[in-house]
Amino acid sequence: MGASPTPTRYAYKAVKRLLSYGHEVVAIGKIESEIDGVKITKEMIDIPDLHTVTMYLNPEKQEPYLDYILGLKPKRIIFNPGSYNPKLDKMAKDAGIKVLEDCTLVMLDMDDF
Repeated sequence: MGASPTPTRYAYKAVKRLLSYGHEVVAIGKIESEIDGVKITKEMIDIPDLHTVTMYLNPEKQEPYLDYILGLKPKRIIFNPGSYNPKLDKMAKDAGIKVLEDCTLVMLDMDDF
C-alpha cells in the first residue's frame, strides 16, 4: 500500500526488491504507473490468498483503506517507518492478523521476510 513510481521512494524500492526475491507483488498507490512490469493501481482490487500487506502510507492516508485491508484477510501487516497506525494495529490484531513495525527492505536483506 502506497506504491510509488518515483525511484527514490522506499515504496518503489520495496516493489523492486520484493520482485528480486521472487515474491508476487500487487502494487496499490495514488498514481497509476508501472514498476518492472507490475502495474500500480489506484483501485481496491480483490487479492485472493494475500499473505502480507506492506504499508507505506502515513496513518491519515490509510483511513479510506482500513476496511479494504481487513477484508482482504492478510496473514500479516508490516508497518514500515512512518506508517504505524495504532487504530489499524488494533483492528488487525482483533481480526487475528499478525502486525509488525519493521522495514520491508531490511527484512528482505536479513532473510527475515
